[in-house]
Amino acid sequence: MRIVGGSLKGRIFRPGKSFKARPTTDIAKEALFNILQNRYDLSELKVLDLFSGTGSISFEFASRGCTNITSVEMNFNHYKFIKETSKALELDFMRILKFDAFKFATKTDQKYDLIFADPPFDLKTFKNVPTVVMESDILNEDGIFILEHPKEFDFSKHPNFVEVRKYGKVNFTFFEKK
Repeated sequence: MRIVGGSLKGRIFRPGKSFKARPTTDIAKEALFNILQNRYDLSELKVLDLFSGTGSISFEFASRGCTNITSVEMNFNHYKFIKETSKALELDFMRILKFDAFKFATKTDQKYDLIFADPPFDLKTFKNVPTVVMESDILNEDGIFILEHPKEFDFSKHPNFVEVRKYGKVNFTFFEKK
């Protein structure tokens, strides 16, 4: 995997063959961050990366100037990899937590401007992720929540739905707190 843009563009990190996370493709990451950089000043956002996996999305935000990033990952090996990689990239400002994403969303007293979630596609409660995030009190007013998901899921009827972007097999659905 590599960082596709920003000050750390081109940096490569290898989680190892036994790693169970499914990283977001470079093409999808690049497209997503083109959208985000045209809409927001990323350096001013408070970002939450739920189901962080490899930390790839968090590292992309950091590479583009965001310095208020919280990464939440439950799997110990993934958590450890994110910690080690953030140290190697000298991203000391990243807050990396080993925590269940659902529990974190319902228990934290923090609020975020942008929340990104990339749950395992075989997660039994996958369809509940938008509701859990939108009903918890973690997204700031006018905040954006982005869910990465396979094409089998359609969230267009969700009351906070804004749009869906498709890049090959990767779908990003955007939700807004109104």
